[in-house]
Amino acid sequence: QVQVVESGGGLVQAGGSLRLSCAASGSIFSIYDMSWYRQAPGQQRVLVAHITSGGRTNYLDSVKGRFTISRDNAKNTMYLQMSSLKPDDTAVYYCNVRAEAAGWIRDYWGQGTQVTVSS
Repeated sequence: QVQVVESGGGLVQAGGSLRLSCAASGSIFSIYDMSWYRQAPGQQRVLVAHITSGGRTNYLDSVKGRFTISRDNAKNTMYLQMSSLKPDDTAVYYCNVRAEAAGWIRDYWGQGTQVTVSS
């Protein structure tokens, strides 16, 4: 089994910064792509940032230049550095990990971490 746990969310004023972490653990053979999604109240879950095993990244247009995704393959951990936060960034942020475990490749989700940006 694979467990995925996010941390680092909280309440911050507009213009502030937060750093989210996502740690994967368990019987992992290999981790491929890792992603951050977010879901605001009443809205669909959307992809915020994505990073491949080789370090290639892509971002939601509205966060480009403000958010930076990174990963530490040795620790099976991914990060999202968020700066210049806006109230529109308020959402539950979810980590998605594509990993191989027990001979299967599948996506694993964390339970989410709340980010609230006050104006």
